[in-house]
Amino acid sequence: SPRDQGSPPPSPSLLRTGELSPIKTSPLKLLDPGRSKLTTVETKRIISVLDEATFKIELISLISHITEFLDGLSTILGSELLGTLKEHERLSNNMVALLTQLQREGLLKQEDGRGDLVGTEEQIRHLQLHQQAVKSSIRNILRLFQADPLASQAVRDEAYARDLLFELFIKGLSEFRGFLFEKLLTSPLEEQEKIQFMEEISLRDKKNTETIAALEAELATAVQSRDDEIMKKNAAIRDLKSHLLHLEKFSESHIQRTKQEAEKLQKGELRISQAKCAKIQQDIQQLRAQLNVLIIDNRDSELALRKKKYKVEMEIENWIQKYDADMGEKQTEYEEVDAVYTEEKAQLAELKKKYAVLEQEYSQIKEERRRSQEKKERAERELAIMVRAATHIQAFWKGYLVRSLLKSKRKKKGKGKKGKK
Repeated sequence: SPRDQGSPPPSPSLLRTGELSPIKTSPLKLLDPGRSKLTTVETKRIISVLDEATFKIELISLISHITEFLDGLSTILGSELLGTLKEHERLSNNMVALLTQLQREGLLKQEDGRGDLVGTEEQIRHLQLHQQAVKSSIRNILRLFQADPLASQAVRDEAYARDLLFELFIKGLSEFRGFLFEKLLTSPLEEQEKIQFMEEISLRDKKNTETIAALEAELATAVQSRDDEIMKKNAAIRDLKSHLLHLEKFSESHIQRTKQEAEKLQKGELRISQAKCAKIQQDIQQLRAQLNVLIIDNRDSELALRKKKYKVEMEIENWIQKYDADMGEKQTEYEEVDAVYTEEKAQLAELKKKYAVLEQEYSQIKEERRRSQEKKERAERELAIMVRAATHIQAFWKGYLVRSLLKSKRKKKGKGKKGKK
């Protein structure tokens, strides 16, 4: 929050006692401390001292339980702590035995939970020495637990075995620690601001109480007006009930008249229905006679159809027998054809294998022929190139010889002409 980062708190002058400023933030946030961490060394020391005291009380409250179950916790506690706890158990037993003896001798008086020793100086010093030894043992145990956080945590996990009085005391210390921590986090200025805020809240509560009283008065008035309205409606309901009673009496006479008229109509309808029933009965007799005639005709038709059906069934039976015979022949023929097909298929598979081998050999032969053909063509091309080159060389050589011969002849002719001159 901004206050945690060092920004100044709102000035109390903004909250006037004469007028109430609107609360823009949550009331719970305003009552919380302005900081979340302690800033001064003194406050930190106070809290650390209280935490350490709580820690020590938690351990002290469980020492009797630890000494009772030392075997189960021996692996966690360590040898040094285990020895110290056993020594403390021995000192505690001696102390209890001494107190029991003193109490039995009447030298120890307990009033209001306190024990006062009445005896010789040596007995008092002996008891004080035992007390000092137990205190020193407890200090050593606490020192060793502080040096071993794992053992401390393991012992604190046995909190279920703690006595109820210790539990209540530790709970009170925790509550006191929370209260003290909140107090240490709150500055005097924030405390003044909270007081101002609480005064404002009380003023608001007073105003709200006055408003509630006014609203309750309005509510009473509204309730009274509602009751008056209900009384009026009740009177109207009574009037309507009396009117309804008159209507019921009138309706009874009306129902009687309607019933008489309905009986007259029923008698007339009964006579009409009896006439209709007689006519319908006559029609039924006529229809029964027609039905008998139709039944006789239908019996003749049924007999003819039965004969026709029998004839058709016989034909169907003949056709079925013929079909079975034909299908038997076809099945035999199919089996023969299938046997031939199976044999030919086996031969075809064998021929395919042979063909595959021959095809592979043919492919190899064809490849060799192609290679030899290419080699032959390449040789022929090379030969043609060589022949052409040889022809060109011979032509060039012949031309050279001809040119050389002509050149020598020209030289001879030139020399002959010079000799003649």
